[in-house]
Amino acid sequence: MRETTAGPRVLLRRLREMMAEALEPQERLDRIVREIAQNMVAEVCSLYILRADSFLELYATEGLNPGSVHLAQLRLGQGLVGTIAASARALNLSDAQKHPAFAYLPETGEEIYHSFLGVPVLRAGRTLGVLVVQNRTKRHYRDDEMEALETVAMVIAEMIATGDLARLTRPGMELDLRRSVSMDGLSFNEGVGLGHVVLHEPRVVVTNLFNEDSDQEIERLEVALSSLRLSIDDMLSRRDVAFEGEHRAVLEAYRMFANDRGWVRRLEEAVRNGLTAEAAVEKVQSDMRARMLHMTDPYLRERMSDFDDLANRLLRQLMGRGPDALAEVLPKDAILVARNMGAAELLDYPRQKLRGLVLEDGAPTSHIVIVARAIGLPTVGQVKGAVSLSENGDAIIVDGEEGQVHLRPQADIEAAYSEKVRFRARRQQLYRELRDRPPVSKDGVAVELLMNAGLAVDLPQLAQSGAAGIGLFRTELQFMVASTFPRVEAQERLYREVIDAADGKPVTFRTIDIGGDKVLPYFKGVQQEENPALGWRAIRLTLDRPGLLRTQVRALLKASGGRELKLMLPMVTEISEIAKARDIIDREVRHLSRFAHHLPTSLKLGAMVEVPSLLWQLDELMSAVDFVSVGSNDLFQFVMATDRGNTRIADRFDPLCAPFLRLLRQIAEAGRKADKPVTLCGELAGRPISAMALLGIGYRAISMAPASIGPVKAMLCELPLEALSERMEIALAKNAAKTDIRAELRQFASEHDIPL
Repeated sequence: MRETTAGPRVLLRRLREMMAEALEPQERLDRIVREIAQNMVAEVCSLYILRADSFLELYATEGLNPGSVHLAQLRLGQGLVGTIAASARALNLSDAQKHPAFAYLPETGEEIYHSFLGVPVLRAGRTLGVLVVQNRTKRHYRDDEMEALETVAMVIAEMIATGDLARLTRPGMELDLRRSVSMDGLSFNEGVGLGHVVLHEPRVVVTNLFNEDSDQEIERLEVALSSLRLSIDDMLSRRDVAFEGEHRAVLEAYRMFANDRGWVRRLEEAVRNGLTAEAAVEKVQSDMRARMLHMTDPYLRERMSDFDDLANRLLRQLMGRGPDALAEVLPKDAILVARNMGAAELLDYPRQKLRGLVLEDGAPTSHIVIVARAIGLPTVGQVKGAVSLSENGDAIIVDGEEGQVHLRPQADIEAAYSEKVRFRARRQQLYRELRDRPPVSKDGVAVELLMNAGLAVDLPQLAQSGAAGIGLFRTELQFMVASTFPRVEAQERLYREVIDAADGKPVTFRTIDIGGDKVLPYFKGVQQEENPALGWRAIRLTLDRPGLLRTQVRALLKASGGRELKLMLPMVTEISEIAKARDIIDREVRHLSRFAHHLPTSLKLGAMVEVPSLLWQLDELMSAVDFVSVGSNDLFQFVMATDRGNTRIADRFDPLCAPFLRLLRQIAEAGRKADKPVTLCGELAGRPISAMALLGIGYRAISMAPASIGPVKAMLCELPLEALSERMEIALAKNAAKTDIRAELRQFASEHDIPL
């Protein structure tokens, strides 16, 4: 083994010495290809670099016509070199001219060479170029020679990434690594963010590539692998973490990869060939990433993504970095780019420096998106390839309105978005000027504009937005961002902080709504369900686990001492559930009274209308509660049998269709008949056109994200509400199949100069 790798080790040692010398980029490349040719006894060694226009340009050669450097070029996919670049796979041929993809460039004089070995120059799975050796004689290159060439290719990839070769590009040309990229995704939260990339899991930059002692490096590798395996075993065995379903499957995949002999053997081979343990991990990881990019099976791609994350963990182990370490100072305009991340991880970043969030995965209702929306961060998800295409510090634009991401944008695109941001800023200033203006329609009808919240970071926005109060405080967010169940004292502190911040304005606390898509990893008992949205969640779960509800109610009662407490139950299906919950609440009131605790001056109990069965129990519902809130997100999902997390059908049906608006009007009328307040607190309330529809069918209290209050109030102040109500009455009486309510609303707004 040592004898066969002597050549590659000598080559790597010479490269290490060369990298330390002060050389111009072209001279360094010329010496690299010369050194490779001599070491591998090859008559030709050539380096092709991929440009932004998808052409591979000859950047250096030993053996071919030197006059063709920077002139000879191949399209991506053209010839053997183009095939390697397109597939990210090496080619080892004893007679290259018989390969169906063979095509030579006459200006290079390469037609006399038969044997051919070409490897892709890879970084983070991206192809940046191709490195080739050739001989006249027909021979098959050995595995250790291919390994050596791949290792040199990794060194060249780092040169490209650091910008060393940028000076060699011809005017009007640029390297593929620096090209502008526009990517489409899904809008998860509106807004526009301009800034610079911060990779959430920053690629560990390996600067020490070549080892002095292979045995010592293998020992370091074994220690890091052992530590990694122990940490995974610990996560799987800890009793305080209930890793069920997908959570456990991911960890099991990690454990499988960490113990995979094939992976370990490839790492050890790379070290034996002269790399440090870190460089070996990066090399094997980049090879695997390149394969992943060409896989079509989603399950296999996901497993490969697990491997990628595991390799990053191993790199951090080797370099002595903790898994949570993000020691780099954030730019003042940071835009986070991640495959996915936890809600708590987002809150670790200083909010004042964040301008946007880009996710390769995620769903509109995932935890991270809920928190991003709560803190008003423009967010685009399902942006495939965003992580591998990005480098820390790259200029980037996040368009949360159109669901687009522009990486390294061209000057005209950046200028257009800068103007868009300035326009939004002017509009926001207009909304701020409206903050203290009463929310009253043009014809004098008062409307209560409330805000949704769920975290302490939301509270300053109550005053900033001019909201009349908090119409929905999602208490589960506190549970979602914690690593263990929040104790009663922690809950009480948060609830008291919310009530104090409201300063006399009403706050409606929704009891914990977990289950379904809101899985707490530390909560044992929530099993994977075939239809989680229709399963064991919200009030169903808390009535089965009354200790959860008792603890929360006790914290709310104590925090509300001397003030009003408004408590709302989520996902009520039957009136009997309200009675059971009231029994638990009454028991806690009696318990605290016995010990002379300061209790609320009044307690109002409400329910959310989210489950269609309540539509046939509206009279009984109004008798059982003090107020009602409509959760339009879930209600629409259940009524239309449309999973809002399913990107194929999430936008298939319009919530402003006649059938759904008739249903919402029915709830508002039932509340008015029973003299019970009805609020709507779903996504419908947060857009001017849909808020206008809600007001037109009788809603006089709506709750939304803080950023939506300004636009909705601007619409309301110009709205002749009585005229709109008459128009809506006529529109909803028409044949639903022939009525476009959204178009009717736009026409009405146009006729009355209402800003939408």
